[in-house]
Amino acid sequence: MRRRARAAEALAAGLLLLLSAACGSRLPESDFENRSTPTRQGDTAPIRVGIITSATSPVGGSAFTGPRDGAKAYFDRLNARGGIGGRPVEVRLCDDGGSGVGNNECVHRLVDEDKVVALVATTALDYAGAPRVSHARVPDIGGQPIGPAYDTYPYLYGIYGSLAPRAGTPGWGGELYGGTEVYRYFKREQGARTAAVVSYNQSASAAYARLVAQGLKAEGYKVVAEQVDFALPNFRAVAADLKEQGADLVFDALDTHGNAQLCEAMDAVGASVIAKVTNVQNWTSAVASDYKDSPRCRNALWATGASRNYSDTGDAAVREFRDATKGLKTHSQWQLEGWAAAMWFSDAAESCASTGVTRECVDRFMNRGEPYSAGGLLIPVVYDRLSEPPATRRTCVSVARWEDDRGWVSQGDMNSNCFEVPQLGYRP
Repeated sequence: MRRRARAAEALAAGLLLLLSAACGSRLPESDFENRSTPTRQGDTAPIRVGIITSATSPVGGSAFTGPRDGAKAYFDRLNARGGIGGRPVEVRLCDDGGSGVGNNECVHRLVDEDKVVALVATTALDYAGAPRVSHARVPDIGGQPIGPAYDTYPYLYGIYGSLAPRAGTPGWGGELYGGTEVYRYFKREQGARTAAVVSYNQSASAAYARLVAQGLKAEGYKVVAEQVDFALPNFRAVAADLKEQGADLVFDALDTHGNAQLCEAMDAVGASVIAKVTNVQNWTSAVASDYKDSPRCRNALWATGASRNYSDTGDAAVREFRDATKGLKTHSQWQLEGWAAAMWFSDAAESCASTGVTRECVDRFMNRGEPYSAGGLLIPVVYDRLSEPPATRRTCVSVARWEDDRGWVSQGDMNSNCFEVPQLGYRP
């Protein structure tokens, strides 16, 4: 039962990530107090930043550490090259243990005691301290939107951007919006017409499955809904029905273990699909071991996201990331996004080097209203403060497919895989 409880927490965490929109207004300046210390040109004191990670959460030791590792690698390389205006970046790490209490403790330590200039690459299972970060006017740059905080508060800048007002309520009146670009891609580029959505009979899993089905139906797919018992899942029966229904695509609301079991069952019954679609959190080099018993399904794995494929070493920016992280046991898309988050902070701090690297100056850079791409590693990230959610939006998507002899292979250019798609509302 304990293992199942931990799996439920892992599933809920993954679904929180998936349910977050990839999509801010400011609170009155008089509501806040400046806690950062101005620095002058010629100062050689370290520039202090904080990284909060749920490294020892119930989800598991390596589930959330990718962004942290990527950011640390970037700062190490930056410091080896002289830092920012001759000042090294000093990284303060805090593991919140995956709890709201631990997260608030990390925020207090880094923001109030260590007085970091910014937080970078936050990856928290329960970002309970987000209101305190915002109230202190500390820029939180390039965090992973596991929950709705990055679409709720000013001064928080998630890695995928936001169009929401960010005035203290998630999205627009508590509702977030996301597009159907992934479903449009597989329909237009791969000719898919029938899509299966596999979930557990568990509330978070079922809710996410309904959201996926809503998007698929909006794009004109025939949707095959499959649900398995969380405690005793019969994946073989699901796989047999997928084959019978002629599913082109398989989406899921499962944990990693469930996905591996589903793939094994699909191979066992001979269910072939155009794509078994996963998300950026599972876009890792561990695929070969995670899916070791299902070679056919493994080679039908596709991943979608909003950043350049970490395996695309033909790109100079990716090559630099890979060179700096060659000592890591595995590579992942989240590591690359952590690297991009650190670059984002560094570009902001560099713009302040002559006048003083302060929280206020860094936030001005973040809030300047210009798209940011981290040297081409990100689909340009946009922040705006729209009073109403857009009905449609032109959205691009990064797509890769796993091949055993090549790893993750990019499918087209992420800045060209773009579609004008409807924006569908949901409550986080």
